[in-house]
Amino acid sequence: MDLATLKAFKPSEYEEAADGYRATGDMASEAKDAIDNRISVELRNQLEGDAAKAAVEELKSLSKNFHYAQTECGLVSTALNGFAFDIAVAKRKLEAAMEDARTDGCTVNANGSVSYPAGKKPGDEKTADGGTVTGSAGGSSTSDALERQAVNIHPNPYYGRAMAYANRIADALEEATDADTKWAPKLRALKADDDLTVSHRDWADAQSDTAGVRDAGKAYADSLPEPPKDGSPKDNAAWWKGLSADEQSAWLSLQPNTVGALDGLPSPTRDEANRVVLAEHYARVQMELNTIPKPPSNEWTSINARGYASMVRTDEWMEWHNKYGDRYERLTKSSAGMESIQQRFDRTGEEGLPEAYLLGFSADGNGRAIVANGNPDTADHQAVYVPGTTSNLGSVGGDINRMVEVWRVADEEADGGSVSTITWLGYDAPQNIVKDSPFSHYADDGAPAYNRFIDGLDSSRTADSDPHRTAIGHSYGTTLVGSAARQGELNVDDVIFAGSPGVQVSKAEHMDVPEGHVWNQEAKGDAVPDIGRYGHGGTDWDGAWIIPSDPLFGANQMVTDTEGHSDYWKEGSESLRNQALVVAGRGEEIELKPVPPAYTRGR
Repeated sequence: MDLATLKAFKPSEYEEAADGYRATGDMASEAKDAIDNRISVELRNQLEGDAAKAAVEELKSLSKNFHYAQTECGLVSTALNGFAFDIAVAKRKLEAAMEDARTDGCTVNANGSVSYPAGKKPGDEKTADGGTVTGSAGGSSTSDALERQAVNIHPNPYYGRAMAYANRIADALEEATDADTKWAPKLRALKADDDLTVSHRDWADAQSDTAGVRDAGKAYADSLPEPPKDGSPKDNAAWWKGLSADEQSAWLSLQPNTVGALDGLPSPTRDEANRVVLAEHYARVQMELNTIPKPPSNEWTSINARGYASMVRTDEWMEWHNKYGDRYERLTKSSAGMESIQQRFDRTGEEGLPEAYLLGFSADGNGRAIVANGNPDTADHQAVYVPGTTSNLGSVGGDINRMVEVWRVADEEADGGSVSTITWLGYDAPQNIVKDSPFSHYADDGAPAYNRFIDGLDSSRTADSDPHRTAIGHSYGTTLVGSAARQGELNVDDVIFAGSPGVQVSKAEHMDVPEGHVWNQEAKGDAVPDIGRYGHGGTDWDGAWIIPSDPLFGANQMVTDTEGHSDYWKEGSESLRNQALVVAGRGEEIELKPVPPAYTRGR
């Protein structure tokens, strides 16, 4: 880049273009939301038949196009701002060098050279002629030493100063040239295929584009205010509110995984960030799955062993399994979990079901997923559910559906109040009932994150009134809820335990809620409570292990009409309705089990 080009460069023009792309991305986002939350909803609810179903599928594809356009426009906006930032830095250096040269009586020429006037050093009788010098950028230690030597012996004192100005100009021009060279391929890469289908390859390219813009825009990104290190949800919320629209857009474009994980940020913001992470990761998983051969269909074969027929796996299947089996299984489960999240998105409007918000997502380890039915930032009633043993990303669909059922009934019982029910798979749940679930460290490690998330619901609140909030735990999830109360302050109004193996404390009064606001369910045939009491139960003064099902614990024992460990959310059941009544703030209407006068179960 030459001096004239850099002098004429107007960062504001690129910044205005960045604003235009950001506005276009915002329009694409609004169009996507209109399709998902209004147009498709009305179409599904009012029309039936194959044509209607086909139209809904086409709308899904159109929504994906808008989502992709939103993501790419955000990247283009950030890239343009990053390019303008880098060139503006170089331009300021050029302008400062030119002004300093002018003030010192030197002239900057069109080619970047600097002319200096005649002059003489103190004590010299003869005035040395003026001249012109051309600078060099980024000199080595050797060249710098030679230059200093030349300055020292030169009879004109302006020579050295002119050389310094020329070098500064050369540095600025080189910096601008480097920025132009660096950004040009990144900006050229920000384009889509010339078709109307957003493929897995497109989303993989979007992730590559993000990495490219992040790498090229490091200086720009470093100039952005950082989120507070180990900040509280309140700190995170204040940081986000303090960012400009361009800065928020840059964070969403360059670090969606960071933004999506920050408790305290607005739920729509976290949802926007996490949906990008979900789409890009799902694309990568599908592309990798497509490279793995499908498992052989002839998995089993019959052999005759000592006169008895036995079924064994075929050599062909074993060869495939040894080579691909573990990775294929992991990818398949991860894919199933992400598809179940998308299915919840697609159910918006089904029998009045509100829009979903993806408040947390990660495919690392066993996976993370935090999914809300309805916007918790505005809801009058919130419920945050923690699933238990064997929960992971691959199986999160069942947990999401449980909170859908709670939402449906609670919404009916809330007397016009709004409800948001949240599935919080924000911890590493034990994966094996025998090997893992007896240990408390899974709950203890995850409880602080649960407390932070709940505190974040206060920081992201946009309604004027405080919400009524309920913590719901199932199985090992109740242990985590109990650990959250034991380790910190559980910021809720009611607590519901279902199928609890123990919650690490011996009394309901230790659960940080008012007296009478801890509720428990134990279904007929649910063996988990008695099995778990010795691992997760609290201890009373006399050493007894106590769980929420024990009258000594002091919880309200709700009438439960379901059976077994997993049916507490069965549609149409009293078990489900009782949970929903608590969530809706109508616990006084719940029928409770009678408490035996002298109950010593488990002693």
